[in-house]
This record gives sequence, structure tokens and C-alpha cells, in this order.
Amino acid sequence: MKRRKAVALLIETSNAYARGLLDGIIAWQREHEAWSIYLPEQERGAAPPAWLKSWQGDGIIVRIETEAIANAVRRTNLPVVDVSAARRVPDIPWVETHDEAIANLAAAHLLERGFRHLAFCGEQGFNWSQWRCEHFECRVKAAGATFHQYHSKSRFDHDFSWNRERQRLMNWLSQLPRPIGIMACYDIKGQQVLDACRELDIAVPEEMAVVGVDNDARICNLSTPPMSSIIPDSRRTGYEAARLLDAMMAGVNVPADAHLIPPLGIAERPSTDILAIDDADIVKAMRFIRQHAFDGINVGDVLKQVSLSRRALEDRFQRLIGRTPHQEIERLRMDRVKQLLVETSLPLQTIAQRTGFRHAEYLAVAFKRFTRQTPGQFRRHGGARGNKVGENEAARSTA
Repeated sequence: MKRRKAVALLIETSNAYARGLLDGIIAWQREHEAWSIYLPEQERGAAPPAWLKSWQGDGIIVRIETEAIANAVRRTNLPVVDVSAARRVPDIPWVETHDEAIANLAAAHLLERGFRHLAFCGEQGFNWSQWRCEHFECRVKAAGATFHQYHSKSRFDHDFSWNRERQRLMNWLSQLPRPIGIMACYDIKGQQVLDACRELDIAVPEEMAVVGVDNDARICNLSTPPMSSIIPDSRRTGYEAARLLDAMMAGVNVPADAHLIPPLGIAERPSTDILAIDDADIVKAMRFIRQHAFDGINVGDVLKQVSLSRRALEDRFQRLIGRTPHQEIERLRMDRVKQLLVETSLPLQTIAQRTGFRHAEYLAVAFKRFTRQTPGQFRRHGGARGNKVGENEAARSTA
């Protein structure tokens, strides 16, 4: 009988992103071969488990967040794949979120709502927060908008005090221009921003719109109002890490490259359900499109909601939003189609019905025109190339 490979997963289970990594590893095993898994119960950045010193396993998937974990993993001399943004061991394969794509998606989401003041709320000590801030700033300034930033003291610092940090955050928020769109480095930070806004009696999203990262449904829906959030493809990140580790355990020389996984999209909730533009007709048209994009509407239906000619609607829409009404309807539909292709096993006909297409054939033609892939190709590749193409399409449509 063939012996199962023994694999240690040094990944915390306390947050949605890490659980997504585990889901991806599980998915890889189901499609290939089962491993004997060693999964200690630990917090993020916890000390390496004592048993690792004498463990006779075959490979490790780990979030290397501290030097202690880095040293412990090195000493095993086993194949290792790192799934932490810290990247403390640069000579092993590394699989992580595509932070530039995440920041660009957040910026585009807020910019398309008409915000000309944008801010980033980050946390010191984390590469992913710093990278997201830098890319967000670049995108905001390239769009000609003003940029503001705030970085809280790391909660792992010895002198960290949440009461002091909360007051600092409130002082910063109270001094920002309004209306403003804010990207929080992750959902927990976004929830803190929303809590501070409530304390300061700042209207969300009318005065401050907030978007987080991770789409942790519990945190987002416990926020007041419920928070919009970027959806990282953590499942595919875990799947890719498992694929690489399996190759390494089989003796394949896997380069120590970075494998960056783009996000799936954005889960829109009330915290950003606003348009910061001074044009009541376009606000009304945009709100109608967002509410009914999957109902098979067309530009004629939008025109019934406003007192504008088709030419006036399209001219003002293009000037304020950066796209025509038809392009906005198509963009929303395609984003939803991509999400359903990657996250579900629904047949194409069902996806077509849920996204406003009469027939699967119509959807297939529109999808290939938009992404340069068939729906089947996009689903088989987990949306990898398709997401990037979609980002490029969006960039062209808003240029």
C-alpha cells in the first residue's frame, strides 16, 4: 500500500483568509491525492509547534510571519511553500495575494462613485498593508484625485493601546475632507473605521464610504452599515500552494518565484452604496443600473428613469462615470458571471439566467468579447488570466 505523504499546515484558522487557504488545499487533495495532515491549533504569528523539531514529515505549507517560524522551518530541510506576505525566506516558493490588483480594484470602486478625495487606512508592520497603500496611492494620484493616509501602530507592539489608537484614528477621520472614499487595509481595520465614524456621527456612506479587504462575511455584516470588501481568491492561493508543494515533494526543482493571485472581485454592501457626484439624473440612473443589472435591462430601461435624451444621458454618464450606460451594465454583468464561474459549479444556462442573459449562447459570445476567453476556459483556469484581462478592460473603459 502506498504511503501517504505527511504534510504540516502551519496556518491559523482564526480568520476567513486563512480558512480560504485551507479550503484550497482541501480542493487540491480531492482532485489528486490525500495527504496525512498535521494542523496545529495556533494564532497568527504564534511560535512554531515543539513537535516540528523532530517531525519526520514530507513537506510544509506555512505562513512564515516571524523569524522563529522561519528558523524552525529552515531546520527541517523539507520542501516548503510560504503563503505569508512577510516573505522572510526568499529562497522558497511564495504564493500570496496580488496586492496591486486589490488596491486598483478598491480605487476603481471608489473613483467610479465620483470621489475626488480618497484615503488609505493601514496598519504598520505588515508588507501587504504597505504594498496596498503604495499601489492605492499611485492609482488615486494617476486619476487626479487627492490622497490621504493613516497607519496605526501595530497591535503586536509591546506598548500598543487600543484606546490610544482609537483616539488617533478618530482624530484623523475628523480632519479629512468630505465626501471621501476610504480603503481599509483589511476588514478588521475597516470595521474599526466604521465604528469610529459612528462615534463621530459621520454619515456612511454619504460623507465617508469605506471598503475593506478579505470579504470576511461575519465582520462585514456585523459592521454598521454592512461593509463592502474586496474578495481575495484565497482558495486558489491554497490550491496553488498545494500544487507547488506536491511537485517539490516529487523531486521537481520548483523556482523560488512569487505566485501572486488576483482577487475575484468586490462584494458591494451599503458602506459604499453612494455616488459622490452632483448630478441627480446620473445618480438615479447609476442606482437603477446597480439594482437591476442582472434583470436583463438595457439603456432604454435606464432612460425611463430620467428626464434626459439618450445622447444627453450617454454624454453625461461618460463624463462623470468614465463609461457609457451600456458599458456599465455589461461590466456589472461580467463581474458577476466571473464570480459565479469561479465560486460555483452552476451550469452556464443557470448563470445566464441569473445575470440577465436570455440564453447561454448569448452569454458565451458576450463573455468572450469581454474577457477573450470562453466561460469554460475561464472556469478551468480558476479565473487567473480572465481576472487580469477584466482588470485591463476596466482600466481601458475608465481611461
